[in-house]
Amino acid sequence: MSESQRLLERLFALHPKRIDLSLGRIRHLLEKLGRPDLKLPPVFHIAGTNGKGSVAAFLLAFLESEGRRVHAYTSPHLIRFHERIRLSEGAGVSLPISERRLVQSLEEVIAANDGDPITFFEATSAAAFLSFAALPADFLILETGLGGRLDATNILEKPAATIITPVGLDHQNYLGRTIGKIAFEKAGIIKPHSPLFCAKQPRQAAAVIARRAEETGAPLFMEGRDWQLCRKKDAMMYRENEKEWRLPLPALLGDHQMRNAGIAIRALRGGRGISEMEDAAPFAKGLRTVRNPGRLQLLGSEGGLEIWLDGGHNPQAARAIAKEFRAMRRRHAPKPLHLLCGMGRAKDAALFFRAFRGVADKIHAVPVRRNPLAEAGSYYDPSFLAEIAAAEGFPSEAHPSLDAALQSLAQEEKEARLLICGSLHLAGEILEKRGGAARRLDAGRRVLTRWIRASP
Repeated sequence: MSESQRLLERLFALHPKRIDLSLGRIRHLLEKLGRPDLKLPPVFHIAGTNGKGSVAAFLLAFLESEGRRVHAYTSPHLIRFHERIRLSEGAGVSLPISERRLVQSLEEVIAANDGDPITFFEATSAAAFLSFAALPADFLILETGLGGRLDATNILEKPAATIITPVGLDHQNYLGRTIGKIAFEKAGIIKPHSPLFCAKQPRQAAAVIARRAEETGAPLFMEGRDWQLCRKKDAMMYRENEKEWRLPLPALLGDHQMRNAGIAIRALRGGRGISEMEDAAPFAKGLRTVRNPGRLQLLGSEGGLEIWLDGGHNPQAARAIAKEFRAMRRRHAPKPLHLLCGMGRAKDAALFFRAFRGVADKIHAVPVRRNPLAEAGSYYDPSFLAEIAAAEGFPSEAHPSLDAALQSLAQEEKEARLLICGSLHLAGEILEKRGGAARRLDAGRRVLTRWIRASP
């Protein structure tokens, strides 16, 4: 076990609940640490139900393509905690925090906190703020962990811009049971006079967000009204007032990623204290080079077999993913689509599967390795998940492991698309098991062969 892992495990014991939304504890801790949150570079603060991580990835790619120094804070991580904190290494280059610096920041937080109750996310956010304040950068990209209003990242007072991605039903136990209540929590990041860039929203969410922007005096820029996007063959058309750019399609697959790219472009062209990026070149380069593992990621393809990975885990994400696989069937020869799915019990599995009606041919339920942040029993048992899929009209099968599911598929399918989905923690497990996010897996059928041979 590394030293950072040992320190991270110590933080779990400081609060009886994994999630307990509040700003009081982190304010108190940051005061003890000398308020590193007041020493940060201009911040892009992002909230929303879906797309936060992708918008952060686009912002990072665009800014680094222009040679800016950028820090970033995102969650959850896929393989190592270090991924959550990216630090600028110079113009146009950022890397996950080093083990040495992470240990140093965690030790400082633990010493200052002195055993007081504090959640894991609050403590690690404080460690991130310490790391960001210690190194110069031009910008900080900051993604909320859960909600917005009481999220530990919402300690900031004057962000350069706030961004709200599409709002949907997720984490209802903490944020509320309706779109309006969830939108109220997300809108809590809006700050007086900081411009707000908002994706297209359900009507109820849009009304809540617009009301909060008016109350705070935040300039509001809305997708569809203040900027527009459309796809023209192999290009993305971005329009804003009299400006129109023809840009390459994003390296991240899916029409929803064009929307995520669009909100990032508009925020960079209108954030407070930011000189507008008038040249399309950094955006074009960033669209080609952006990376965000675990989002419609093709792990391997050869002959008739494809293995895909996506960490989407709510109905809104499922609809976006299903739309892309529906389009694949239209553009290419139809193939059976098998979903290898593991999911947290707090998620609406029935609505998730319902999005794949007419697209998926069979559901294979698999277990998820328990995330240390989650309570015991947080994930669906494969048998129960398979029953939910069957109740939605899908042929379904429960498997004791992902390896067993792949072995079963290798025996019954010669040509198929396999989509591993339902949980970012499952996505991380896959990427870790098969060599990490930066490494492509063996292509096509060799993926299955290697996987099966590696199985215990």
